[in-house]
Amino acid sequence: MAVPWAIDTLSLGSAFNSVFIFLTDSGYTSIYNKFYIGIASMSSFEPTEQGSANRAHNVFTIFIAGGAVGALGGLIGLGGAEFRLPLLIGLFGFAAISAVMLNKTISLVVVASALIFRAKAVPVDLLLSNWHIAVNVLSGSLIGAWFGASWAVKMKSRTLYQTLAAMLVLIAVVLFFGHQTETSEPLFTGPKLIIAGVIAGFGIGVVAAIMGVAGGELLIPMLILLFGVDIKLAGSLSLAISLPTMLVAFFRFSKDAAFRVIRENKAFVGYMALGSMVGTSIGGHLVGVVSVSVLLPLLAAILLVSSVKVWKHK
Repeated sequence: MAVPWAIDTLSLGSAFNSVFIFLTDSGYTSIYNKFYIGIASMSSFEPTEQGSANRAHNVFTIFIAGGAVGALGGLIGLGGAEFRLPLLIGLFGFAAISAVMLNKTISLVVVASALIFRAKAVPVDLLLSNWHIAVNVLSGSLIGAWFGASWAVKMKSRTLYQTLAAMLVLIAVVLFFGHQTETSEPLFTGPKLIIAGVIAGFGIGVVAAIMGVAGGELLIPMLILLFGVDIKLAGSLSLAISLPTMLVAFFRFSKDAAFRVIRENKAFVGYMALGSMVGTSIGGHLVGVVSVSVLLPLLAAILLVSSVKVWKHK
């Protein structure tokens, strides 16, 4: 399976820059080759015919790559799954559906751990007092996740690549415009709010399942705009909603033959998930170092360029 911008040799140092390397058409530039020539031979990568990554990946390469995307997401309070997906396709050479399933599995681990650590930032009793919001959104997202996962496994490969590319554009737009919004009042009241919550939940569930992400990049601005909660509570509620939503999609994926990619790449998933958790934590501690007015356009641009690469991927 030929990957147009696949990288032949990876090193510990280059892995940290893998997100940015992905944005180039032909892998390393000559400068990168010269700079990393001494350690570039540490590991090699060749995608298999099934689109599954070679088992000979250097552990540190996978860990640092996961840490890099985790750090990007952590800077804006997310897990980085939206940045990890194009990385799994473009850099590690997984086929579209395999990348989605791996991304979902890694996201599941990251979200489960984040929910535990998040308890210190937002008391459990505050979450419980807003249970009605979580149930409202979950009533739509659980159904959406099942349908989304079902559609993903039935799509032709070319269609799935194009769908993922379009959704990366959607995430970029929401990231740029939605994460700077604040409100203290719900957009609707009564039955209208409930219906809007179900519809929004369904849509987010579909997108999250097809992309293999937790959905926080869509859930957080939706919870702020639709229900009028503050950003800290929205972050915790999004995790509480994401976990069961992801489990539904994960269960649906497990019914498909392509799910074997998880069993075949257990070590890859483990190292990537661990790196993502560490990176997310580091990114969270660096919040405020880079101005949001600079950071959000930069991250949105990365997603837009990634969407072009995924669209063109063969």
